[in-house]
Amino acid sequence: MTETRKFAIEEVSEVAPPPRAHVDDHAAPAERQRDYLDGFLTERAPDVRATAPGGEVYEGVIAALRDIFDPEIPVNIYDLGLIYGVDIDDDGHAVVAMTLTTPHCPVAETMPAEVEIRVSAVPGVRDAEVSLVWDPPWDPGKMSDDAKLELGML
Repeated sequence: MTETRKFAIEEVSEVAPPPRAHVDDHAAPAERQRDYLDGFLTERAPDVRATAPGGEVYEGVIAALRDIFDPEIPVNIYDLGLIYGVDIDDDGHAVVAMTLTTPHCPVAETMPAEVEIRVSAVPGVRDAEVSLVWDPPWDPGKMSDDAKLELGML
């Protein structure tokens, strides 16, 4: 059995508008709080070792890697995602783990040597070692947004 319900219908001639929000003109303006991120990205931590990320030597190595370009692609090897890691000990020994786009890359014999020479030339680096790795394999997802933009992938 189906139950039927009836609704009462009420006709109205006018509906009052809802109240509007307003700012009290007599209230004192709120003091703006300092943004907690203000200067966060530009300020250096006071106790960063020179060889640690953010340190002078480490950042010099990254800058040197950004000066090395893949001869077939107009993007530096750091932004291309070929650098997997940079470790520098307190004695200035730098180890760079890197890969290439493919194992059959035409610069497979020359690129690691160029990386070693450029990193060794950074002030504060005593010597450099390049470790060429293939696992995990390189893929375009390892590229920075700048590299993707340069190659028209964004």
